[in-house]
Amino acid sequence: QLQLVESGGGLVQPGGSLRLSCAASGFTLDYRVLGWFRQAPGKEREGVSCISNSGGYTYYADSVQGRFTISRDNAKNTVYLQMNSLKPEDTAVYYCAASRTITPIQRMCAMIGSNYWGQGTQVTVSS
Repeated sequence: QLQLVESGGGLVQPGGSLRLSCAASGFTLDYRVLGWFRQAPGKEREGVSCISNSGGYTYYADSVQGRFTISRDNAKNTVYLQMNSLKPEDTAVYYCAASRTITPIQRMCAMIGSNYWGQGTQVTVSS
């Protein structure tokens, strides 16, 4: 069974940090473009950060540039999102996704194309 499982979400105070993980089972992430997305209540899902299959290219939304870092460990079949200097507006359900085929990371983060999706993990930034 193909699965992406996110973990690491929770409640954190403004200015704090969280590290999200997304582990794949039933398929390899090796050649896939990977991404993190989020959906806040009442808003559309948006691309947060994406990483190329080699890990050499990354994309970040303007709202998280300089605060979030995406990385991947193909040996562990896992993608990570390190989130620092968190703000209340970062509150959302965070989803990871893996492309079904090789695609430019900009298209991945624009959610163009067909991807595998995880179930999401809640991140709440509040004092």
